[in-house]
Amino acid sequence: MQSIVRSTFGSGTGPDHLLVNAMLLNIALIIFGWRRYRDLTKEIAERRKAEETARKLAETDPLTECLNRRSMERTTNELRRVSNDYGQAVAFVMIDLDNFKQVNDMNGHGIGDRVLTSLAEQLRQCLPGGTPLARLGGDEFAFAISYDPSNPARVDDIVSKLFESVCGGIDLDGTTIHCTMSIGIASDHSSQSRNDAITDGEKLMHRADIAMYQAKKSGKNRHFWFQSTVENELRFRNELEAGIRRGVRNGEFVPYYEQQIDLDSGELVGFEMLARWNTPDMGVVNPEIFIPIAEEIGVIGELSEQLMVQAFDDAKEWDPKLTLSVNISPVQMRDRWFSQRLLKLLFEHNFPAQRLEIEITETCLHENIGLVRSMISSLRNQGVKVSLDDFGTGYASLSQLRTLPFDRIKIDRSFVRELNYRDSSKIVDAIVSLGNGLEMPITAEGIENEAILETLRRMGQLKGQGYLYGHPEPAVRVIERLRGQGRLSKAGENRNDSGAVTDELADQRRA
Repeated sequence: MQSIVRSTFGSGTGPDHLLVNAMLLNIALIIFGWRRYRDLTKEIAERRKAEETARKLAETDPLTECLNRRSMERTTNELRRVSNDYGQAVAFVMIDLDNFKQVNDMNGHGIGDRVLTSLAEQLRQCLPGGTPLARLGGDEFAFAISYDPSNPARVDDIVSKLFESVCGGIDLDGTTIHCTMSIGIASDHSSQSRNDAITDGEKLMHRADIAMYQAKKSGKNRHFWFQSTVENELRFRNELEAGIRRGVRNGEFVPYYEQQIDLDSGELVGFEMLARWNTPDMGVVNPEIFIPIAEEIGVIGELSEQLMVQAFDDAKEWDPKLTLSVNISPVQMRDRWFSQRLLKLLFEHNFPAQRLEIEITETCLHENIGLVRSMISSLRNQGVKVSLDDFGTGYASLSQLRTLPFDRIKIDRSFVRELNYRDSSKIVDAIVSLGNGLEMPITAEGIENEAILETLRRMGQLKGQGYLYGHPEPAVRVIERLRGQGRLSKAGENRNDSGAVTDELADQRRA
């Protein structure tokens, strides 16, 4: 630098060019290093910000900024660890909006999102500070809170505040959206001590979900504490569902037959087919247990068709004058192709349509009466008879009875049983008179003793069935009964071993 200064003022020789270049290179490296340090510092800050954003997105719900399901489970486990160390219990509370789909359908998903955001804010205001709040998905929220095991009423008080906050509706730009909630509560402590069955937050969340399901089942807009009996019921229900699906695949459902009698002559005129489930571990199960579940899980159509195929084959061996009645589920009547499938089964199994009578309940008339009328007409045009089952227990109107082409009315057994008591025949009298006026034959169910039989005989020409004539029987017993009466078809008379079924099939059906 001194040489440069002296050279500048003309009092010395010029600087060494090598040293000058080295100096300039050092200066350039210092400037480059400083700029690189500044860029790296900025890059690290941006990366930390991105990582924080990613962490937040991974742990929170972007719409409501509540915790999500994964982070809520971890947070609940941490809360349990700390609370249990101090002898406190932890309650996990699950909240589900009732009928939230209607809010979306009527107002749009944008309004639905605003309802969820507003609800999350109301929940925060009602909960004690620091309470972890999560949106588990859809319209489900949850929070976890510690409390004194001897004072669970504190949790009830908080839940009551939530109901009070939401019951007035959610105001959005002058429009009030009314919502109700179903709330389930599960605790990691019993009334006496810590519940060792609760091993983690996931189990606690599962039990709260079960309790919330029970709250909905009990009428919605209420809260329900978890009870082990409800969990056992759900477990049994799941086992039944799996068993029904397996039973349909394995052909475990078999038809039983109940006699139908002409009350005046006492002559056997037909049979009603009733479903039974012949399970390997529970024995024979009545339809009151499995039919509603089969309807809910969507296998009732396949199950019913399997039974009808068996019944058609069985009835071919009876006297051709005997009719076969089959109950049809309201779920099947929602299928617009049901009548075509039934007629196809009749054709494939060569069973005369004139011998078949299907029974539908009044429930079918209120779901799609136009479709029901079309299917009834289609079946009757091919010779199938259609009766209205359990008449009097639903909401069938006189106009529907007059306009729908029914062939028969069946009086529900609950009315027939009342004939055991004096002056209790007015309803049955009215139904019989209605049938006579509409020119519809009547069948009375639930005839259990001679007194009921005599009362019904005085009312007119009726057909009846009930335990007075015997309990429902498997096919092999029916064959034995008809052989004794000489009322088998030629096919039935020509069976091997004088009509006996194979030992294996006989044992199965007798079971």
